[in-house]
Amino acid sequence: MSTMPASHGHSEPCCNIPPVVSTGYQAKGTYEEIGGYNTYVTGPSDATKAIVVIYDIFGYFDQTVQGADILAHSDEKQKYKVYIPDWFKGKPCPIEIYPPDTDAKKKELGDFFTTYPPPKVAGLIPDYVNAIKAKDSSISKFGILGYCWGGKVVSLALKADGNPFSIAASIHPAMVDPADAKDVKVPFIMLASGDEPPEDVKKFEDTLAVPKHVETFDDQIHGWMAARADLSQDRVKAEYQRGYKTVVEFFGKNF
Repeated sequence: MSTMPASHGHSEPCCNIPPVVSTGYQAKGTYEEIGGYNTYVTGPSDATKAIVVIYDIFGYFDQTVQGADILAHSDEKQKYKVYIPDWFKGKPCPIEIYPPDTDAKKKELGDFFTTYPPPKVAGLIPDYVNAIKAKDSSISKFGILGYCWGGKVVSLALKADGNPFSIAASIHPAMVDPADAKDVKVPFIMLASGDEPPEDVKKFEDTLAVPKHVETFDDQIHGWMAARADLSQDRVKAEYQRGYKTVVEFFGKNF
């Protein structure tokens, strides 16, 4: 794990992670149409900072929505509006095909990635951010966070000309490529699971030349902070909570 001190004298945030609910989670936000995408929106109405969340390929799961609510309601010193756009238009990848251990499941997963390659979605993000700005002119700064497939989308989105994001997070990212780290110009946090290639995570970390926090949760699976989190397991629940606390603290220091 590596960390760099906060810049500009930012102090430690006051984090109060809400109790994590294992089943039957009741969302705190609402769904709105923004930029042509159904979007889960949560957070204080007077927030001036926003976090765009790129979900994993399974879309809106309670674990992911709960994560957005945690991001929006945990830091008493900073207020965030959190947005999760539905890039898949109501047709996410069925979680039932995981693990892809048959030829049929492999084909279905491959077809999904062909339909929604990360570069395609990354290219849609600048217009989506502009749509948020048009809807809420009080938002002055943007961060981005992505899970799994969405983690790759984040790395690619940061390369865009006129990148609108001031901070970024990649959570158990898919397709970790150390070459992507060269284009990261904003504070960056990566929380890896035990399933990501450790050599790629280490090379990515070493290539980053920005305030950073890179940490591997060795005993957690790819997806433990999003749709594949089995929050009925005490260890998963504890590391899910610790993961979000780590993200909130990093954003509090650097955003």
